[in-house]
Amino acid sequence: MPVYGIVLLVILPIIAGVAAFFGGIFFAKKKYEKEIKENPPITEKMIRVMFLQMGRKASESQIKQVMNSMKNAK
Repeated sequence: MPVYGIVLLVILPIIAGVAAFFGGIFFAKKKYEKEIKENPPITEKMIRVMFLQMGRKASESQIKQVMNSMKNAK
């Protein structure tokens, strides 16, 4: 078997596998960053602002309750 046959049968699939691996990582990273940009996670500060916009002063227990309900809803 000629040398180029060994290259085609052994080395080329390995190179293709490595390229696919890094391509998959790149694609997943871009997708994750886009998702986080469009839907940022809700923080306690955001919940406090939401309560203030409704005209209420939220207690710490209410904020914790809302945070727990958000975590359980996922």
